[in-house]
Amino acid sequence: PPTLHLVAWRKLAQLHAATRLDTLRLPPGNRLEALKRDRAGQHSIRINDQWRICFRWKDGDAYEVEIVDYH
Repeated sequence: PPTLHLVAWRKLAQLHAATRLDTLRLPPGNRLEALKRDRAGQHSIRINDQWRICFRWKDGDAYEVEIVDYH
């Protein structure tokens, strides 16, 4: 849906601008979390209930960024 694209672009811009991982805790709707099991070492922020932006964080930057259908 078009609104999904707009939110995804906004969240990707926020991820790109971040210099510290903890800044991604705001807004609370991001629901920043460290992932487990097969995604250990990655973090995610929510686009919506279904979609996440998953990434690895190192030295103040996000790497291996992907948009994932989490369910």
